[in-house]
Order: sequence, then structure tokens, then C-alpha cells
Amino acid sequence: MNWTTYIKSYQSYLRIERGMSKNTIDNYSFDIERLCLFLEENSISVSPITISEETIQQFIYHIAKQLNARSQARIISGLKSFFSYLIFEDYRQDNPLELIETPRIGRKLPDTLSIIDIDRLIAAIDLSSNEGERNRAMLETLYGCGLRVSELVTLKISDLFFEEGFIKITGKGNKQRFVPIGSYTQKYIEIYKDIVRSHLNIQKGHEDTLFLNRRGRQLTRAMIFTIIKDLAIKIDLNKTISPHTFRHSFATHLLENGADLRSIQLMLGHESITTTEIYVHLDRKHLSEIMNTFHPRK
Repeated sequence: MNWTTYIKSYQSYLRIERGMSKNTIDNYSFDIERLCLFLEENSISVSPITISEETIQQFIYHIAKQLNARSQARIISGLKSFFSYLIFEDYRQDNPLELIETPRIGRKLPDTLSIIDIDRLIAAIDLSSNEGERNRAMLETLYGCGLRVSELVTLKISDLFFEEGFIKITGKGNKQRFVPIGSYTQKYIEIYKDIVRSHLNIQKGHEDTLFLNRRGRQLTRAMIFTIIKDLAIKIDLNKTISPHTFRHSFATHLLENGADLRSIQLMLGHESITTTEIYVHLDRKHLSEIMNTFHPRK
């Protein structure tokens, strides 16, 4: 079997047995394909079964010149997973990355936006166009419900339970959760759905998708990134932001206003509360206020 066959088998394992999303599987596959490209460029003819630790080390040295520590760590982790799978399936006896150390990276605290920044971004949307109403509804949903970008673009009309005050989200690994949605966010979704979306020529297979492009199809994740980056430029926001920044801001603002970590974990759809603790950082000023308010020895 060649690399392609093993990669396809690994992809099936990730999809069926690990329940991973297409985006996650694509990322894992990209790491292995990067190794394959290195082997090809250097005329190294080895299979996944025979590749040695020395060859892997050469590859790691090669990528270390091009990528930062965080990206290197992600590739090493992805390759370790692939070779662990080969051991699990009895194709190999050892993992060639077992002794390769991952670069040390600190916990990167996510960027957040203040409520003023979020209001400015949304106010910068041109509401004279049909896309404007859609973009406002999307940004309000990102911030109002703390969604991942993949969850936003795949959100269905049949997932909206406005009377009950919830939306149903299909997250990572196809895990479903119910997230509360406020009347403020509901209002903008209703405006878009009733006034703009109802006039689109909706393509087959996209009838239930909530947010559509002008051709009546589901939006791409890249499009959401572009919309947000363009708005940031428009208001001279000197921060690098992405759709995920709205999710971080959702979590941080909830925590700062007294919500507990467990509730935030459920709304964000984190499997482990440790992940929520990384996302939901607090500035020192806020921690100091908590101490002064609640500690008996002030």
C-alpha cells in the first residue's frame, strides 16, 4: 500500500470511529501530505510502514525553518496521531515520533472585543444592501450565541426554536447542543429571514440553510472571515480579528458579568472544562475586583 491508501484508511477511521468533522480531518490529512511532499522533493522513497525516526527528524528540521512553534507543534501532534493509528491497526510496531519533542508553546490567550467594539463593527455594516441585513444577523448570532464559524454557516432554519428561546447546534464531532438565544438576536434573524432570504432564488439542497449567499447557496467559512476583516478595516480597529473573536468575547463577557464556567462550557460545546478555562481568560483588573468584593480580608 502507498501513502494515499494509508491516508484514506486513516481518514475513514477519524470520521467513523473518532466522529471528527470534515474540517478537522482535512487538517490532519494536510499534515501528512506535507510530509509526503517533503519526501517527494528530496527523492526519499519510503512507505508509512518503513519510514524511520531519522527521516521524520529531517522533516521536522525542514519545517522548523518555515513555521512558528505553534504550527510545528500542531504538525507533530497530527503525525503522532497518524502513526499511532498505524500501530493500532498492526501496520507498524513503533511510532517514529515517540522521542521527538514538541516545541514548548505558552497558552495563547485569545483576543476579545469590548461591547463598544462589537457595536461599532455591526454599525459599520451597510444595511442598504441585502447582504447587509444578512451580515448583521450573522454577527449578532456569532456574538449572541458564541458559535464556531462552521456552526454558523451550517445553521438550519429547522434548528431555530425561537418560542422556546433556543437554537440547536451541531458542533465538533457531530455533537448536538441547545444554546439559548435572546430576543435581540432573534429579531435580526427574523428580519433577514422574512425580508431578504425569502426573495432569494434558493438552490436545491440549501432550502433549510439559514444564511445564504446571493446565489442561494450556503456561505463558505472564508466568506465570514472576509466580511469581518473588511468591517475591522472600515472602522480602523487595530486588532487582528476573526469569527472566533466573537466567540471568545461571548464567553469573556458572560464570565465577567457573573456566569459560571460550567454553564459557559455547555453553551460553547466544550468537552472539557479545561478548554473553557483557556478560552475564558479574565484581565487582572477583573480578578482584583472579584478579590476585593468577595474575600473576607479585603
